[in-house]
Amino acid sequence: MALGPAASTPNSTRCPKVTFLLHLPENTRPLPPPQQSSGVSPLGKDRHRLIRSRGDRHQCDNAKGLKAFYDAIKYGPTHLMVFGGVCTTVTSIIAESLIGWNLVQLSFAATTPELADKKKYPYFFRTVPSDNAVNPAILKLLKHYKWKRVGTLTQDIQRFSEVRNDLTGVLYGEDIEISDTESFSNDPCTSVKKLKGNDVRIILGQFNEEMAAKVFCCAFNEKMFGPKYQWIIPGWYQSHWWEKAIPKLNSSHCLTMNLLGAMEGYIGVDFEPLSSKPIKTISGRTPQQYEEEYDQRRGNVEPSKFHGFAYDGIWVIAKTLQQAMKILNATNRNQKIEDFNYTNKELGKIFLDAMNQTSFFGVTGQVMFRNGERMGTIKFTQFQDKKEVKVGEYNAILDSLEMINNTIKFHGKEPPKDRTIIQKQLRKISLPLYSILSALTILGMIMASAFLFFNIKNRNQKLIKMSSPYMNNLIILGGMLSYASIFLFGLDGSFVSEKTFETLCTVRTWILTVGYTTAFGAMFAKTWRVHAIFKNVKMKKKIIKDQKLLVIVGGMLLIDLCILICWQVVDPLRRTVENYNMEPDPAGRDISILPILEHCENTHMTIWLGIVYAYKGLLMLFGCFLAWETRNVSIPALNDSKYIGMSVYNVGIMCIIGAAVSFLTRDQPNVQFCIVALVIIFCSTITLCLVFVPKLITLRTNPDAATRNRGLQFTQNQKKDDSKTSTSVTSVNQASTSRLEGLQSENHQLRMKITELDKALEEVTMQLQDTPDKTTYIKQNHYQELNDILSIRNFTENKDGEKAVLKNHLDQNPQAQWNTTEPSRTSKDFTEDINSPEHIQRRLSLQLPILHHAYLPSIGGVDASCASPCVSPSASPRHRHVPPSFRVMVSGL
Repeated sequence: MALGPAASTPNSTRCPKVTFLLHLPENTRPLPPPQQSSGVSPLGKDRHRLIRSRGDRHQCDNAKGLKAFYDAIKYGPTHLMVFGGVCTTVTSIIAESLIGWNLVQLSFAATTPELADKKKYPYFFRTVPSDNAVNPAILKLLKHYKWKRVGTLTQDIQRFSEVRNDLTGVLYGEDIEISDTESFSNDPCTSVKKLKGNDVRIILGQFNEEMAAKVFCCAFNEKMFGPKYQWIIPGWYQSHWWEKAIPKLNSSHCLTMNLLGAMEGYIGVDFEPLSSKPIKTISGRTPQQYEEEYDQRRGNVEPSKFHGFAYDGIWVIAKTLQQAMKILNATNRNQKIEDFNYTNKELGKIFLDAMNQTSFFGVTGQVMFRNGERMGTIKFTQFQDKKEVKVGEYNAILDSLEMINNTIKFHGKEPPKDRTIIQKQLRKISLPLYSILSALTILGMIMASAFLFFNIKNRNQKLIKMSSPYMNNLIILGGMLSYASIFLFGLDGSFVSEKTFETLCTVRTWILTVGYTTAFGAMFAKTWRVHAIFKNVKMKKKIIKDQKLLVIVGGMLLIDLCILICWQVVDPLRRTVENYNMEPDPAGRDISILPILEHCENTHMTIWLGIVYAYKGLLMLFGCFLAWETRNVSIPALNDSKYIGMSVYNVGIMCIIGAAVSFLTRDQPNVQFCIVALVIIFCSTITLCLVFVPKLITLRTNPDAATRNRGLQFTQNQKKDDSKTSTSVTSVNQASTSRLEGLQSENHQLRMKITELDKALEEVTMQLQDTPDKTTYIKQNHYQELNDILSIRNFTENKDGEKAVLKNHLDQNPQAQWNTTEPSRTSKDFTEDINSPEHIQRRLSLQLPILHHAYLPSIGGVDASCASPCVSPSASPRHRHVPPSFRVMVSGL
């Protein structure tokens, strides 16, 4: 085709007649030649044809196209440039081979990204933007709406795959994440489902019209449309493309209304076929005037979106030749462009550089090249109410995005989010609940303080003094530490920082552990002392002071400290966050609530808890053992075994229940904190009340009864054990005083009985002196009374095997005292002989001293084992040595 005269510009020169090669597909239809106008037209007088659709969307006869090109090179005149190339396969082959002929090729319809490779196609230019030219525009759109997370859905065709790969490179390093990349051949539903599963909200699609219908049907079925999703797809589809695509679906699950519902709001991206700016172009017409003339000339021929690029292409060639002639004139060479041949690399390089420097405003916008690629304008359209509406455009030269005001519409009040906005929500302890439990804790601490005041004020009272007031103070201190831990258990991330919370994890564990050991350790130490006094006979004359009990409690605390220090050094407690299943926003916003919960945990949490529980369990068992062993000690001021048993029972049951419920409700912080706090409050309160309330009541009602032995109901063996146990501590002295009172009462009764026996003995003596005939009466009726007198020895504290002298004497010589064994004597002689004054005097001289000597030890007199029965009591008055507390002298006879 012939190129007409160049544009009338200053210093312009007339272009010679040049022939160009234009290869078009078979199914394109020519336009009638333009009417001559006063202006200069680049169309000239020769006929030409423009295609009505994009390159590889038509069946091209590759063989015919290549043959036409090679025939023109071989048989035709010398050509300066190649203008055209629509089919991708033909264009790429020609473009790759042009380097051998030093020919520059300019295409107005080949958009395949493959031709952008300048190493492979160095002489190729195009006035139409590449398919990859939309990627910088998409990047600008994503930044405009602050979408930083996208997914891609690509049809398995090379052309679409190349665009997707280039998009990946463009987005790389721009702080935009491609979270998922899916591709499909025929059925896109699986890929769409995966995109939804990966929470992709912004989908960048690359597929043709037929597959687009399938994609939106799948999106409708997966509910991937509406205010939460945004689809961005190619914008070069034909008008009402879905009407032709729906019959091909063969699916009863996707009706037209369903498809249109899923399509509503999608954004199409494509190059701008004609500029929208009312500015005069290089031809002297505005883009709008050109479009009107074009519509008039095409008549009933279907319009092509490439006609503006073809029009600007002619002007590019004209400007290139014009620039080449300027360069040749400036170099003062005698060369002309008519001197060009296929082996002239110098002129070919001049044409290449001149085209690369071309820049003017055409009907398609500003025309300029960057590495052979057209820097054009990209438009954005949105599907609204069954039609596409232009909503913005991107200027590649200025790298600027301009959105048309109030044209783009979203389903929601704002653009969709690029992901499900996950709002972390801390499951925190309710402030009213924390306040209520804190108030109960404060009441418990006030009660403990009242007990402490009571204990200190009455520490010199005999009841309180016998119950070890120092140990009572430790019990109160342990209870108050346990109360204090409740305040720390209620502090979470809503009150303190993460670092402070991690510190509280350690502090509250230490406080609760030390408080427990202090309270129960002091209680069990008191019980151990009672057990040692009343049960362990080996503790005779060994002092058990409060200092020793403090050492015992300190030893228990030392074990606690060793465990806690090892725990802290080896595997300290850390703040961990547990995530739960996401929940919808109660307010209906496009966000999801992710509940999180703070825990205090470490790597080997189970092992450390097992060690602590084992130690505390052994301590509880030891306390139960001591309480059982001292259950029969009936001095209330000393014996707390019943209350200890009740405390251990309640604490054990509550701890087991509390631990189980707390573990089961670890995902409910309010319930967990409530259970833990109530268990601590109950255990501490019940322990303090069981220890101090009975003492308080007793001290106000009958303080002396609590310090005395209840009824002195000890067995004889218990009396012997108690008599062998002597300590110097205050509690033992008080117990000894109580026993002394009982013994004094018992001694008084013995004295009364001795007085009665003295009277009986006096009567016997009188009878012996007055009437000797009554010897038989004495022998028969008073022998048992004498034995009763001798049996008084059984009330003393001498050994059971010790015998009375008189009883031994009577047992060994009964006949010598009361009967005669001489058979030669008659009964009468025996009677007269034994009742003679001499015999009576002799018997009395023997019996009375022996009788007097026998009962004196029972009242604290002469020891029966230290004198001869024949010796008068006054001759050897050896006294029995007893402890001063138990010595009671009774005057007899």
